[in-house]
Amino acid sequence: MQPSLLLHKATIELLKTSKNLVAFSGGGDSTALFFLLLEHGIAFDIAHVNYQTRAQSDAEEAYAKTLATTHHKHLFSLTCKLEESNFEHHAREERYAFFETIIQEHGYETLLMAHHLGDQLEWFLMQLSRGAGLVEMLGMQEVEMRKTYTLVRPLLHVSKKTLQNYLCEHKITYFNDESNESLKHLRNQFRHEFATPLMDAYEEGIAKSFVYLYEDRKRLLPHQAKHIQDLFILARDADDLINIRQIDKIIKQMGTLLTKAQRDEILRTKNCVVGGKIAVCFEEERIFIAPYLKHTMEKTFKEACRKERIPLKIRPYLCACGLDPNALR
Repeated sequence: MQPSLLLHKATIELLKTSKNLVAFSGGGDSTALFFLLLEHGIAFDIAHVNYQTRAQSDAEEAYAKTLATTHHKHLFSLTCKLEESNFEHHAREERYAFFETIIQEHGYETLLMAHHLGDQLEWFLMQLSRGAGLVEMLGMQEVEMRKTYTLVRPLLHVSKKTLQNYLCEHKITYFNDESNESLKHLRNQFRHEFATPLMDAYEEGIAKSFVYLYEDRKRLLPHQAKHIQDLFILARDADDLINIRQIDKIIKQMGTLLTKAQRDEILRTKNCVVGGKIAVCFEEERIFIAPYLKHTMEKTFKEACRKERIPLKIRPYLCACGLDPNALR
C-alpha cells in the first residue's frame, strides 16, 4: 500500500512547512503515523508519556527511545503515576499539559495525533447516544486550530484495519495496549460492541458519510470570527444554535472545553465569564470572546469603549493589550 493513499495531499503540504511534534505511544496507530511521516520526508520530533500502568509501559518507552535514536528525532518523555479513579480524564489532562509545555518551550507549530476513522466513529456514536447535534458529534477534525498551535490528525479518514495492514506489509514493530480490551471504560464498550462491528461491515460507506457530514458541518458554522490576539469578535446570528456552536469552537481553540451547563449559561445570560477565565458577551450585532481580566482603565478609554459598544467584561482585556476600541469594527 502506497503511503500517498493514507495521507491527504493538503495535510502533507501543511506538515512540510511547519515544525511538528508527534504524540507517540508505541501502539499501532502512532507507530504507523511515525513511519508514514518518514516516508513523506516530513520533519518531526516525538513526545511519549509513560503512565506506568502496564508491564509493557517501560518497553514502549524504550521503543520510543530506539526509534528516536535510529531516525534522528528528538524525544520528550514524561513518566507519571495517576490514581485509578477517573484515570482516562486525568491522563488526558496530564498528556495535553505535557505536550503544550513542549510546544511553548520549543516553538512547535503543530501537534500530531494518530486518531483514525474508528476513533471518529466511536466518538460519533457516544455523542449520538447522549443526545447531541451534528457539530458536537463531529468533535474531531483533521486540522483544528488551538490557542498556540494547530492540532492535526492525519489519519482521521483511515481505518485501523488499513493501518494494521500497512504495519504488517512493512514488517514494522508496534505494541498492543491490552487495556483497550477492558470493558470497564465506556469508550471501549462502544468500540467493541458497536463501532468495530459497524466498521468491519460498512467501512467504505462510513468513510464517505463522514466526508459528507463534515461538509454539512461547515454550513452549520457559517461565520468567520475576527481574531486579534486572544480577542474574538463574531457576527451574531439570529439562531442561537449557530451562535453557541461558533462560541464552543472558539473557546476550544482557547484551550477550554465547554460543559453543557456552561453552554446553557452563555445562552441564558448572554453576558458571563466561563470558568472564571473567559468572558463571553453578546451585543446587538456582535459576540465578543476574550480572556477575563481586571485592569485599571482611564476615563477616555472607557468612553471610547462605550461609543463602540464594547461590553464591560471585554474592556479590561483591550486596555491591557493596548487594543484600540475604534479599530474593532
